[in-house]
Amino acid sequence: MPDGAQPNEIFDAATAGFDAETKPPGSAIPDTSMLDKPIWNALSTRHLGLAQGDARARRYPPEIGPLSGIPEQTEENYAALGELTRSGGAVALFSLEEFRIPASLTVLRSGALYQMVRQVKGQLAPVQLASDAALRQLTTEDAPAMVELAEMTEPGPFRLRTIELGNFYGIFHGTRLAAMAGKRMHWPGFTEVSAVCTHPEARGRSYARILMSIVIGEIEHTGDTAMLHVFTANPAIRLYETLGFAIRKEFHLAVVQSEG
Repeated sequence: MPDGAQPNEIFDAATAGFDAETKPPGSAIPDTSMLDKPIWNALSTRHLGLAQGDARARRYPPEIGPLSGIPEQTEENYAALGELTRSGGAVALFSLEEFRIPASLTVLRSGALYQMVRQVKGQLAPVQLASDAALRQLTTEDAPAMVELAEMTEPGPFRLRTIELGNFYGIFHGTRLAAMAGKRMHWPGFTEVSAVCTHPEARGRSYARILMSIVIGEIEHTGDTAMLHVFTANPAIRLYETLGFAIRKEFHLAVVQSEG
């Protein structure tokens, strides 16, 4: 993809052969029950090859990110999770239920998230990019700039190897990465849109809408349904709703570390 390509060109390349104005045959939203335990099920299906741990607890490699999951909140599973934090650092958990975290784990952060699932297919209209900006697919060489932008804007955890989870796209002002979005967790039938963030000095230019349209189009071209997680107080929820996402459920978030 050439540097400085327009959103329409990248969108067309990512969704070649797919009519974005119509709903493809058989494109009904699949069973969403897999998303009730999102991290555990991602690490037990399409990301099993990346998982560290076993049937009691799994996490992504620390260089990819802290997301982790357990199948049920049991003493044995939390003990196994604690072992994973000793070797790889703190982990993040999502749960529909209130957490019952044992005293052997320290809660470093907690919060509330909405899980949103896109209710339509297609109907995407990328916005024209201003002439002083350039858009392209990001590569591993961009990873340090991606981590820097994520640490500044806090869309969620992002590490040097997070880019390995899926395609990411970025908008540049000169050599500076001004905005990005891409794909993170994957399940049968679903792919998560993630790391949607814009530098404070570049806001108000529809960059999130441009990048999300490209990522969503790419996801739907594979036959998957797009979904995402967002903090409940994030004003970007309004943008996500205009792109066809609706709140499915609210989750508890906890970042934990073993006392040992």
